[in-house]
Amino acid sequence: MEKQPDYTKWSTDELIGRVAALEQQLREQTAKYKFSSNRPSPFPRTPSPLRKPKNARVNREFDPSRYSTRLVALKFAYLGQRYNGLEFHTGNKTPLPTVEEALWKALNKARLVFATPNPLLEPSEPNWEGCEYSKCGRTDKGVSAFGQVIGIRVRSNRPVNRAQTPTSTEDLALSKTSEENLQSRNLEIASALLGPASNHVDNESSTPSSTSDSWTEEALAFHPIKDEIPYCQVLNRLLPPDIRMLAWCPAPPVDFSARFSCKERRYKYFFTQPAFAPTVGSTCLVQSSEKAESAAKRRREGWIDIEAMREAAHKFVGLHDFRNLCKTDASKQIDNFERRIFHADIEKLDPHHSPVGYVGEPGFQEYEPPDDPALWHSVQGVDIRGQPSTPSLYTFTLHGSAFLWHQVRHMVGILFLIGQGLESPSLVDELLDIQKTPCKPQYEMADDAPLVLWDCIFPREGSGSREDALEWIYVGDYSGEENGVQKAGGKANGDGKYGFGGVVDDMWRVWRGRKMDEVLAGTLLDVVVGQGRHQSLDLGTENHEANGSGSQKVFQGADAPRLVGKYIPVMRRQRMESVEAINAKYAKRKGFEQKEKIRDRGFRRVVVDAEDDGNE
Repeated sequence: MEKQPDYTKWSTDELIGRVAALEQQLREQTAKYKFSSNRPSPFPRTPSPLRKPKNARVNREFDPSRYSTRLVALKFAYLGQRYNGLEFHTGNKTPLPTVEEALWKALNKARLVFATPNPLLEPSEPNWEGCEYSKCGRTDKGVSAFGQVIGIRVRSNRPVNRAQTPTSTEDLALSKTSEENLQSRNLEIASALLGPASNHVDNESSTPSSTSDSWTEEALAFHPIKDEIPYCQVLNRLLPPDIRMLAWCPAPPVDFSARFSCKERRYKYFFTQPAFAPTVGSTCLVQSSEKAESAAKRRREGWIDIEAMREAAHKFVGLHDFRNLCKTDASKQIDNFERRIFHADIEKLDPHHSPVGYVGEPGFQEYEPPDDPALWHSVQGVDIRGQPSTPSLYTFTLHGSAFLWHQVRHMVGILFLIGQGLESPSLVDELLDIQKTPCKPQYEMADDAPLVLWDCIFPREGSGSREDALEWIYVGDYSGEENGVQKAGGKANGDGKYGFGGVVDDMWRVWRGRKMDEVLAGTLLDVVVGQGRHQSLDLGTENHEANGSGSQKVFQGADAPRLVGKYIPVMRRQRMESVEAINAKYAKRKGFEQKEKIRDRGFRRVVVDAEDDGNE
């Protein structure tokens, strides 16, 4: 091995010469490498294809013809504060998304629906054409639902060619109709009709009446529930956390419509007692509309009379004309405002301990402690010694056949006026009497946020029962193993209800976040009230006005009451136009002629003289 020279002993000229020799050597070696790389190879090289990432997703073309479909009903819940209502209207851009938009995105992403293409719609807009889509309750902006129902045709796990050939004359007779022959490759189950059969449907030749019929078990080679796509679990993985699928009905009737088959809708409107922050001071004790004999019966402003509201709510029960308790939609030209109410009541929720305990302290309680201890025993049948120490929760619970536009919120608005002592329960009688009150007085309806569409009921007609006849499969009802095979929704992946990723786990996170907001805000209220000087609660020496301007506080279900100045009773207020006048003006403005014989088909456009209304 050649010994490394000691460059420290070299002169400058020697070092320069060495560097020049090394540079020349480098140039020669570089020239040799370029020459050899440019020579043609006797073996042509094929360029290797680009390697794809291991987890790269391939967008394959989805062929709907390879899959069978079935009509199902879906029951779901949503918290409505972040949505612009349930219904999406084409071309109507809203600041908040609608619930239908979120549903469409989830259904479309899961490839559960095969809609007929519509060139007039954007790809992101809901398109229900060809999906047999129907919805039950069209909730407005801010309104929630805990039992909303839709009907829709979705993709199924049922193999396309697994329908068995009928083996008996009876089975053969069941499949004789042309419709069944067309669907022989795509057989699905339907339950019996909820109502009378249509004229074109033969009950004896319709699809099987239930999933337990022997004909169905022999005709299908797969279980219609356990082998099916877990629709609720699939959609819950794709929907926002405040929209949750609760159940699905595998066999709705063949004539099923979520809108027209529903015969009862149930609502709940939540409110607190006190309704708003109680105002301190003896001058803030208000008298009810019906003068009480004792001053001890005066209720503190902020607390409402539950018994008076309950008395008024009971007056809604029965068949009534609610034209004075709704908002008129002239575009629908409705002239029948009769609706049947099955149940209406004020119900207290189960009491729970909560923050905002200061409302149980003197100066904030519902009733003022009387000077005479002998009067402590009772006020209007209420033991004032046991007044609530924390706010209570109540609901206005309402069951009815159907409801008009904003009907529930108008009803609640009237009940709150009665609960505050501003109106008498007899106001409900006057508003329901269209002979005495043919035109609606002007008043505000209740806020939207506390309203919930609680449930939708589909009873069997002619049974005399108001029980739901649909057989719902709730999340978690079917799970476990069958023939040694782990089923979807079994223990391996959770049942879709409990455990990580289940509905309960998801809703717990939503609830806890909002519960912490409630606890912190309520605790802060207690802290603020407990700080500083307490002489301001001396009820006998200081004068505390209800508010600085002397205006009346009116509660309508929102977070705070409104100041309305001097309160004018509802029956003394300005009246709106009659329903007939509102409908006639709209029809004339739109250029329609309304006739009884074409009411079922709508309206026909007529020529309107430009001098009459200034339009075309």
